[in-house]
Amino acid sequence: MKSNKQSMTSRVSYAFGAFGNDMFFATLSTYFIMFVTTHLFNSGNAAQNDKMISYITLIIFLLRFVELAIDPFIGNAIDNTSTRWGKFKPWVVVGGTVGSIALIILFTNMGGLNKSNPLLYLIIFGFIYIIMDIFYSFKDIGFWSMIPALTFDSREREKTATFARIGSTIGGNLVGVVVMPLVLFFSLNSNGGTGDTRGWFWFAVIVATIAWLSAVAVGIGTKEVDSDLRKNKEKTTFKKVLHILTHNDQLMWIALSYGLYTTGVTLVNSLELYYFTFILGNSSAFSIFASLNIVTGLLSVSLFPKLADKLNRRNLFFWCILTMIIALVLFVFAGQSLPMVLIAAVLFAIPQPLVFLVVLMTISDSVEYGQLKLGHRDESLTLSVRPLLDKLAGAISNGVVGLTAVAAGMTTGATAASVSASGQVTFKLIMFGLPIVIILIGTYVFYRKVTLTEKKHAEIVDQLERTWGKQLADDSASPVTTSTKIEAGAHDYNAPIAGELVDLASVNDPIFANGALGQGFAIKPSDGRVYAPFDGTVRIAFSTRHAVGLVSDTGVVTLIHIGIGTVAMQGTGFVTYFERGQHVKRGDLLIEFWDKAIKDAGYDDTVIVTITNSSADDTLTLKKPLGSLVDKDDVILTLENNG
Repeated sequence: MKSNKQSMTSRVSYAFGAFGNDMFFATLSTYFIMFVTTHLFNSGNAAQNDKMISYITLIIFLLRFVELAIDPFIGNAIDNTSTRWGKFKPWVVVGGTVGSIALIILFTNMGGLNKSNPLLYLIIFGFIYIIMDIFYSFKDIGFWSMIPALTFDSREREKTATFARIGSTIGGNLVGVVVMPLVLFFSLNSNGGTGDTRGWFWFAVIVATIAWLSAVAVGIGTKEVDSDLRKNKEKTTFKKVLHILTHNDQLMWIALSYGLYTTGVTLVNSLELYYFTFILGNSSAFSIFASLNIVTGLLSVSLFPKLADKLNRRNLFFWCILTMIIALVLFVFAGQSLPMVLIAAVLFAIPQPLVFLVVLMTISDSVEYGQLKLGHRDESLTLSVRPLLDKLAGAISNGVVGLTAVAAGMTTGATAASVSASGQVTFKLIMFGLPIVIILIGTYVFYRKVTLTEKKHAEIVDQLERTWGKQLADDSASPVTTSTKIEAGAHDYNAPIAGELVDLASVNDPIFANGALGQGFAIKPSDGRVYAPFDGTVRIAFSTRHAVGLVSDTGVVTLIHIGIGTVAMQGTGFVTYFERGQHVKRGDLLIEFWDKAIKDAGYDDTVIVTITNSSADDTLTLKKPLGSLVDKDDVILTLENNG
């Protein structure tokens, strides 16, 4: 079992990875385009500057779309990866390294090529940008794809994702706090509060270094948890990628909904620094806004588990959208009032981590949905959709922001005083009006088409686990046992829990009652402790902690299932004391559960025990009469292999 120290190291490492990842993404999607529009091109010819800005904007826009087409194949490549360091960590480290180096180069004029040879500059820029974007994709997809590899439990995923989101919230918003202070600190000329190219370069160096260190921390400090469910996967060829994506309907609908939502939100976020600089004329106040975002973001993240449990994810999504629309309306009427602007900005920021987590959990749950529907598991391919959509939003927003800056007169040398009234109107229409329309369309799609709730996911996991329980005896390739054939002779089976012995045929679950998962018995528990019935190895560690699959040293394969319908509890009230592949001794404590929690949830607490690899030639003899009380030290059954 993992020690508390190991678990904490893993969580801190993953959270730091999210911190650096979002610092990088925020810099790339929000602040890089401001560097391009306000500092990179300063030839003295306004028309030439605007032309180069338009070219760069177009290149970014087109390259992002090219790279978007590559992302599913990147996810597929990660899915088909197998190294001694794991599936995900090598991509996180390599992608983080190359991406960070490329980002630093992009925040330069490449030795003056932007002026001396603009065409060559654009070619080199395009090459470096696509390299940066591809390797960042490997890192980002690999990083977020680790969530379903760490646990199958929907609630446990919420906890893991929440921990990571704390790191990403701090990282993404901290960039906004430090961007202008760092730029101005390293600048030789403040240029009216916008800094110079030297300041922006050192800002990029600091961000890229932190992002790289966070990728290394993930590589060193995290550990992928193995599970038999994750083995329900076949190698996916490139030809099957589009088939998988398009036939997982829930993945597609949540993708469309989130794609529209994140495009609108990213557009607003990308224009906020412009708003403070050229509308309010107070770029320093942006640090105040970003600091407030950190506080509100952390508050939102900390409340997510409770809000998701109380409201459910679906309702939480709608409440978040309503709050964001109210915030955008307040923004429109805020005028030059900094307090009103800050209130509107904070109201807009509060729901963002919550919506992100709702979407991330729904996409994560669609891994099992696709596994059940398509017959194989594609973690990274499925999880690649979310970062793909974020980058799509970034591509669109970068294109729109660049053109908006040109149209509103917010390019090199501009100040708040130089922006015309018509320029301000154009700017506000794009910053507020367009996002409202896009976000509402995405919300409508979510309302009509996204049906993968927590309850439905629990039912899917239950079906998958039953399938694996039925296949326990057939998995001869399992690394935890050399054979599933029962040795000749008699084999004792101790009661795994204290309580009243019940006939298996009488339990209120037809799949177990009719013997589809093997012969066995049931026990009405008198306490909440499940013990190993023999010396053996844990073959299956169920994600919801309500069951365990074991194989004895003599080849007896068994499934111990706590309660009926308890998969819907998503692990609440259950504690496990083992890991898959762990060897256990007869009488070792495997699981503790709170019986009251099962009954309060309205479920049957009967513990069901089956021998999944018994055959017609095997004789199972109960050593205790039905209705009698048994204890963990009692031999309850003898299995005799006559072959």
